[in-house]
Amino acid sequence: MKTPPLVNPGPSLTDEERSRYSRQIVISEVSEVGQERLRNSKVLCIGAGGLGSPAILYLAAAGIGSIGIVDFDSIDESNLHRQILYTQADIGKRKVDIAKKKILEINPKTDVTIHDSRIDNMNALEILANYDIIIDATDNFATRYLINDAAVLLNKPYVWGSVNRFDGQAAIFWSTYGPCYRCVHPTPPPPGSVQNCAEAGVLGVLCASIASLQVNEVIKAITGIGEVQIGKMMIYDALNSEYSKIDIKKDSNCVICSQSAPQQKLLEDYEGFCGINVSNEISAKDLRKKFADNEDFVLIDVREPEEFEQSCIPGSTLIPKGFFLDHSALSALPADKEIILHCRSGIRSAECLEIIQGAGFTNSRHLGGGILAWEKL
Repeated sequence: MKTPPLVNPGPSLTDEERSRYSRQIVISEVSEVGQERLRNSKVLCIGAGGLGSPAILYLAAAGIGSIGIVDFDSIDESNLHRQILYTQADIGKRKVDIAKKKILEINPKTDVTIHDSRIDNMNALEILANYDIIIDATDNFATRYLINDAAVLLNKPYVWGSVNRFDGQAAIFWSTYGPCYRCVHPTPPPPGSVQNCAEAGVLGVLCASIASLQVNEVIKAITGIGEVQIGKMMIYDALNSEYSKIDIKKDSNCVICSQSAPQQKLLEDYEGFCGINVSNEISAKDLRKKFADNEDFVLIDVREPEEFEQSCIPGSTLIPKGFFLDHSALSALPADKEIILHCRSGIRSAECLEIIQGAGFTNSRHLGGGILAWEKL
């Protein structure tokens, strides 16, 4: 779909800028005016992991004037095969800090704003309001629905991407002109039915392929060149090197972007909407207190063995999520002690918690925010 330029051009380029972006400016569709629009734009990337890493690099190299980064994670070794912003020396450091450093090394003129926090109902509208367009580089359904709803309420376009094993998808959702994410996925899949990257794996270079599609749509939307892929789902099968597109339609009954939707505030308890019961959480602070008070409980890590080997909470026992999905873990659980589950961020452990509580282990909770929250204390 042909859309008007999202951003107005700014002051004329300097000679230094003309030299830096000469190979891009020489493209007639871009020209100096398009480069001025890029310099005058503000792009937010939510997530600085597999998709966010290459996306951030290309945003900076393309001449985006202001880049915002939202991420609360730290770097670990398992990130390095696909998260190309980071090196071995960066392990343990905050992703947002290293991302900002790398952007300024590539393009010192870029204005970089970091948001070292989890995006949620309380801060989403405030954060997104400051940007022209959003890149969704997250990896969980609750956050995707949150970003979508905030973008719709603020009339912002956002570019979504997803990767798993050899398969990647990308789409630009812009309710002003076409469907939003909820039009395509009105309800999330059942908890645990979709494996994440830690469980299913992901080919590292696939992340760069999908991130490039995302940044390409950002550049086109900002400058008004080409056909922005609104109403299309772009699909890449890396194993067979095949690209395809499917049409996606606006839902006239969408609860957030239809004309009858009550567009006044964010709609959901997003974790609850996606089947995550936050009332059964224990905070990292309270878990540390339980250790200090020598309370009798069982702490179970539901991540994968390679994750457990790299870092773990002392005293935890590894039982990967797959053993909960097939219920074989149930026989290893004590009936006379409190059970506390944890994973990296709290998503997988919440799914496992639902399984064991359904099996009768009601004296159980999971660690809100996972090992990431634990390590921040």
